[in-house]
Amino acid sequence: MLGTSSAQKTRAPLLSRYKRQPVDKMLLTVMLLLLSSGLLVLFSATYYTAQDAGDPLREVRSQLLGIALGAVACFVTSRIPYRFWKDTWVVVGLLILSAVLLTLVIIPGVGVYINGSRRWLSLGGLSFQPSELAKFSVVMFLATTLCYRGRNIRSLFRGIVPVLLVPGIVFLLILQQPNLSTAGSILIVSLVMIIIAGAKWRHILLMTAGGLSLGAFYAWAEPYRRRRMMSFRDPFAMMSDEGYQLSQSLIAFGSGGLFGMGLGMGRQKYAYLPYPESDFIFAIVGEDFGLAGCLVVIALFVAFLLAGMRIAVSCRDKFGMLLSAGITASITVQAFLNMGVVIGILPTTGLPLPFFSAGGTSISITMAAVGIVLNVSRTGGVVDA
Repeated sequence: MLGTSSAQKTRAPLLSRYKRQPVDKMLLTVMLLLLSSGLLVLFSATYYTAQDAGDPLREVRSQLLGIALGAVACFVTSRIPYRFWKDTWVVVGLLILSAVLLTLVIIPGVGVYINGSRRWLSLGGLSFQPSELAKFSVVMFLATTLCYRGRNIRSLFRGIVPVLLVPGIVFLLILQQPNLSTAGSILIVSLVMIIIAGAKWRHILLMTAGGLSLGAFYAWAEPYRRRRMMSFRDPFAMMSDEGYQLSQSLIAFGSGGLFGMGLGMGRQKYAYLPYPESDFIFAIVGEDFGLAGCLVVIALFVAFLLAGMRIAVSCRDKFGMLLSAGITASITVQAFLNMGVVIGILPTTGLPLPFFSAGGTSISITMAAVGIVLNVSRTGGVVDA
């Protein structure tokens, strides 16, 4: 046998540095648990009303189709090197596409008008919310821009303000739908990413105060928004109007008690609680599975947050770190805002619960975003993937 050359010996440790790791099993497992739990709750939330349409499993089948497409998208994005999303043309292209779709959705006759809001586009019989694509496009833009800014992010006017221009424009476009909750979640995630990038706390507090002031002004400017803003404080006093949905949600939680009434046994889905399959699906969790079931769902989202942030912290590349943290924050911030609304500690707004609320395109985009985080977990520890 020939001896190993010195060049081969030198190359061996270098090659080991480039070896890909398997995807993070914790994040993947938690996502699968969330998806399976979401399907179970969606079945309970929609079975009764879907019977009237002659197909009790219609919503579940639609969600399964979205999950199937999402699984393919997740597999593909988990194989694409995450640095692909740092390419200028990719980032700019996604932002332009998001801006065009967000503009189209607010045009009368183009955007789908439901309950006073234009948040959906219908293409080929499929409806989707452009804001779902926009929020992840903003994350990619911020991850890229914050890398280039470097230590300038510690300056308010040379660092933070220019970075927030694009999220601010997206915020204003989504606000025209109107959809304050989704628009606000984008700004929250933007601040989280800026904090992680190393901004000064006094600048963050200043931006937070400005954002809260803007949100309060917007909510108070119109009578109907003012009523909705105040209804969460005492929904039963406004049960015939703005407080009706939250009142029915709280009744659902009260009926569920500690361990719930059992799968499908809750009564609020019988046309009492509006939109039990989407914005208020967490109330179905509370009624069917009780406090115990709610705590399990909360624990799953906390586990998702910890798994995603652990991947971000372990990544040696700043872009990969910011990208993972941003995607993880985007999903979990939306989840906790939704649950806060449904239990009555936040003003009532229309924000779906990730992995649970009905919406095939939404869940597909979310799973594709998780695939990007999984790719970071595979290659983020590599010196030069």
